[in-house]
Amino acid sequence: MEFLTHYSCTLCGSEYTPPVDFYTCPKCGEKGILDIHYDYERLKKTLNKQYFADNTDYSMWRYEPLMSVSKAHIDKTLRVGWTPHYKSNQLAKRLKMDALYIKDEGLNPTGSLKDRASAVAVLKAMENDNVTIACSSTGNAASSLAGNAARMGLKTVIFVPERAPIGKLAQLLAYGADVISVEGDYKAAFQLSKAAIDHFGWYNRNAAINPHMVEGKKTVAYEIAEQLDFDVPDWVVVSVGDGCTIAGVYKGFYDLFAIGITDRIPKILGVQSEGCAPFYEAAKEGRELIETDENTIADSIAVGIPRNPTKALNAVKRSGGQWITVTDEQILESIVLLGKEEGVFAEPAAAASMAGLLEALEQNVVSRRERVSVIVTGNGLKDTKSMEHYGIKPKRLKPDLDLLIEYMQNNEGGRT
Repeated sequence: MEFLTHYSCTLCGSEYTPPVDFYTCPKCGEKGILDIHYDYERLKKTLNKQYFADNTDYSMWRYEPLMSVSKAHIDKTLRVGWTPHYKSNQLAKRLKMDALYIKDEGLNPTGSLKDRASAVAVLKAMENDNVTIACSSTGNAASSLAGNAARMGLKTVIFVPERAPIGKLAQLLAYGADVISVEGDYKAAFQLSKAAIDHFGWYNRNAAINPHMVEGKKTVAYEIAEQLDFDVPDWVVVSVGDGCTIAGVYKGFYDLFAIGITDRIPKILGVQSEGCAPFYEAAKEGRELIETDENTIADSIAVGIPRNPTKALNAVKRSGGQWITVTDEQILESIVLLGKEEGVFAEPAAAASMAGLLEALEQNVVSRRERVSVIVTGNGLKDTKSMEHYGIKPKRLKPDLDLLIEYMQNNEGGRT
C-alpha cells in the first residue's frame, strides 16, 4: 500500500485518507462507492517496462505496487493470475479479423476471474484481523472466496440464490464454506448477506460494495497489456453483471496509461444478456439504472440491481466504448464456438463476451481490422448443464466396428 494516497466517493467526490474503516462513502451511503487513488508520479520512478521484464513472479502479485494490500501473507495465497492470453488460431480466420486474442480466466485456481478479487479479500480480512469473510454471489465469487479463504485458514459464509449451478455449489462445499441457499433471486441473497455482515461483523467481500475488489480485478488488464508487450488492443470485450469486473478492466488500463507505460486506453465493450441488461438499457436511454428481471442462462451476469453502476458506466463512457446485448441462444452458440475452434471451454457468462464480439462485428461497432481481446471470465466445467440446453450429446453405438465405420463415413470425422 506504499503508493496508495486516498479514497474518493464516485458520487460526491469526498476524499478520505487511509486507513478507513468503512466500505462506502459515509455521506452518500451504500450508493457512494469508493475509488482508490495512487501516487502516479512516484510510481513512474519505480514501475516501467524493465521492472516487469525483471520480475519473475508470474502471478497477480507482480503488480503489488499498484494494489491496495500489504505484502504480508502474499506468499501464502493460491497462485492467482498470469492466465493465458491466446492469439486466436481459428476464430480470427473464420471471422476475417486481423487480430483476436482470448484471455482465459477459467484457468485461475477456482476457475474464474473472481479469484483476483477474492485473493485481495482474504488479505484485507487478515489485515483487519477478521476470521470470517462473507459475500452473496450467483456462484463464481462465492466459490473463489471459499477456495482462497480455505487456503489462508479463514472461514466463509456464502449466500447464493437458489438457481446457483450445482458445479459451483459443489466447489463451495468442497472448500468447507457455510453455504446459505436463499430462496429467491440474487437480490434476495444480497440483502440477507448485507444484514448478516452488519450483524455479525464479518469481512465484506461483496465486490460492488468493497472498493478493494476492483483493485484485484484490474490486474487482468495489466496482464493483457503486458502479454502484448504493452501495445494494448483497440478493444477489450467483457461480460457484465454487477459492474465490478468491467470497472476493474478500465481501472487497470487507466493506471498503466497514467504511469506512462502504455500510450492509450482500449475501448471497452460491455456485454449483457438481453434477459438482464440494466446497464445497456440505462446507457441507451441516458438515464440511471432501473431494476430489471434476471432471465438468462448466464447466471454469473444475472444481476437485476447492479451495485456498482457509476464505475461500470464510466468505464465504457471514458474509454470510448459501447454496450451491447446478446441472446441466450447466441451465448450457447459461443460456448460451442470457443470450444470447437480454440479449445477454450467457457461457462455461459464467460461465453457472453465472445457472443458480444460477434454481435458487435455484425453491427459494425467493432471493425475486423481492429485488434480485439476477449476476456473469458469462467470455466465451462462450472455449469455443464449449458451443453444440455444446446442439445449436444455423444453418439451412442453398439460395440461394432462396422457400425462405427458407417457412422464415420457419414460424418465429417470420417475423412482420412
